[in-house]
Amino acid sequence: MSDTSRSYNDADAALEKKSVDDGSSEHGVVASDALHHGRSGAATAKLWTKLDLLVLPVVTMMYFLSSLDRSNIGNARIAGLQKELHMSDYQYSLALTVTLIPYTIIEIPSNYLMMLVGPRILLPTMVVLWGIICTLQGVVTSYSGLVACRFFLGLVEGGLLPGITFYLACFYPRRLLQLRVSVMFSATSIASAFSGLLAAAIIHMEGVGGRHGWAWVFILEGLFTVLFGIVSFFLLPDTPEQALLLSAEDKKLIVQALHDDGLHSDDEKKTRTWAHFGKTFIQPHVVLLGVAGFFSGATLSGLAYFLPSIVASLGYAGSKAQLMSVPPFAVAAVLSIITAIFADRYAQRGLTLVFFAILATIGFGIFLGSYVKDVRYGSLFLAVPGTYCIGPPLGTWMANNSAPLIRRGASLALLTTMTNLGSILSTWLLGSLSPPPRYTSATITLLVFQIGILLCSVVNMGWLATENKRKERTKSSTVERESEGSMPNESVWFRYVM
Repeated sequence: MSDTSRSYNDADAALEKKSVDDGSSEHGVVASDALHHGRSGAATAKLWTKLDLLVLPVVTMMYFLSSLDRSNIGNARIAGLQKELHMSDYQYSLALTVTLIPYTIIEIPSNYLMMLVGPRILLPTMVVLWGIICTLQGVVTSYSGLVACRFFLGLVEGGLLPGITFYLACFYPRRLLQLRVSVMFSATSIASAFSGLLAAAIIHMEGVGGRHGWAWVFILEGLFTVLFGIVSFFLLPDTPEQALLLSAEDKKLIVQALHDDGLHSDDEKKTRTWAHFGKTFIQPHVVLLGVAGFFSGATLSGLAYFLPSIVASLGYAGSKAQLMSVPPFAVAAVLSIITAIFADRYAQRGLTLVFFAILATIGFGIFLGSYVKDVRYGSLFLAVPGTYCIGPPLGTWMANNSAPLIRRGASLALLTTMTNLGSILSTWLLGSLSPPPRYTSATITLLVFQIGILLCSVVNMGWLATENKRKERTKSSTVERESEGSMPNESVWFRYVM
């Protein structure tokens, strides 16, 4: 094992203690940190901001490029890709499915691999590889060539989302996590918006170098991804202790804050057992959020891949269709950040999920019921934010309530796996099974899925609240606290985040 991976394993065993019942998880990590170290709230906030500036721009750009390179096929489609390669709607859906199958399979092994080799090696390597593959999509001349590229794109890109979420959960206390995940995840909305703007400009390169405009969409975006991946090898730290420009005192305070929140232990390796791993998949909160992830993934990917086509079906064409897909995604990015600040401040993941599920339900309901073009387009300003903003609280909620480390990694990978299974369904729902312009079957299905997310969230909130009350009652009869390093989330000393 390399020195890098040892450092990652030893220093970032950041997820396996208990949630300390000294009030840190209830009253805020920032306040606790300031109290324990005699620092002002402003000084403590400045410390986390400094870490944000070192970590968040890198992982956010990674996820931005991932979203851009995975979904730009939707922009290329209406720019002539489908016609040039003589694809039917069925074949287009099949090409998307081929991407998602390896994307789904690789996620759990990828998170385990990251614990072995370290994020500084694995994450940039994935970026470089999928950038190369994205570029190659711009030189394909047949449908079979496109399918081959899409398969390998899913294979090397699939571990990114669970990997980044896992990575951030090793750097930030639980009460500070959703805002950071939301910043990272907002890259999806920004990428979807930017993809339309970028594609509208790039398709004017039609004929340059003897290639179509849609080909240049893949080539230019892929080459930039390769360059950023190479730079990331030098920017991404494995652990808070290795972050550039942090003083020794800053690093000490960060590690202490993780201890205060029950997120750091010195014997993480002892908890890497098959028993801990296997129990991850039978815990009620993991199962409920996994099901919600399936529903969310179907909606999220459906809009990522097909929104340009949906907008085009409303009567907008060419560059205008690309540009009209931008505003709903921009609204989603802003709303995700605003609600994350609330969710972190009050430790309310479930309520944010409920809010966005209701918002998306209303949006899809209007889209289904209206026959007026402008009203249907306006409904996207509810459906798109409601859909895209569900991801951050969903991932953060799963991470907050899974311990020890091996369960945290496994549960996040499971969530992303379920999300991608939903994505596979969406490629057919909005592809060949539900034709434009009404998309009736797809809209009804996605509307029902939002109700499913709502129900899963409410049931999970009820189960977590019941468990927290049971633990409080049991604590009084529990004489000895369990070993901190091996404490699982079902321990009476671990308090679930709502």
